[in-house]
Amino acid sequence: MGLAGDRCGNMTHNRPMSVETSVPPVSPSDTRDKSPEAGLDPISQNVEAILAFYTREEQKISRSQRILETISSFVGRPPFLGSILLFVTFWIVANVFAPQLGWVEFDPPPFAWLQGILSLGALLTATVVLIEQNRLAKLEGLRAHLDLQVNLLAEQKTTKLIDLIEELRRDLPMVKDRHDPEAAALQQPTDPHVVLAALDERRETDERQKGAKETKE
Repeated sequence: MGLAGDRCGNMTHNRPMSVETSVPPVSPSDTRDKSPEAGLDPISQNVEAILAFYTREEQKISRSQRILETISSFVGRPPFLGSILLFVTFWIVANVFAPQLGWVEFDPPPFAWLQGILSLGALLTATVVLIEQNRLAKLEGLRAHLDLQVNLLAEQKTTKLIDLIEELRRDLPMVKDRHDPEAAALQQPTDPHVVLAALDERRETDERQKGAKETKE
């Protein structure tokens, strides 16, 4: 009995103890975020790409450019027009009624100083607006170039899809094989240089016709 008890005790002592591990519950939001489809939303990708594009362009703006664009945004608002009208009205009334009030006319009619101030203000305003317009024109050029690249890529993909569909139609035994001239024409990839040459030729033709019509009139 003693030996049996000691052996049982040794076996019990040497038996490996089981370790219980608790697995935290996984929420549906975590599985949704880690799913392969989480980062493949085309709408979100397009929005992020557009925001990143405008963010990069905003970071390229210098401090002086930002100051000028802030002035330009203020100039383009109705309060600025109202302030100009109030300033001009006060200037004219103050000089017209200055003798009656015992004041000295600082700019008698025809208000040469007022004309100079307004001309200088108009020159500065036009310069500020042109500076902002130049930057926006460059941004518009980049965006137009991006649109052109995307359109050309979409056209190439469409041509490839038409080619694959036509090949599938020819290989299917249950579909009658026939020649489709429109599909055959759409299978040909569009050459941008040919399109640009055709547009230039059409524009020159329209300009010649317009010039000939004006000459006859």
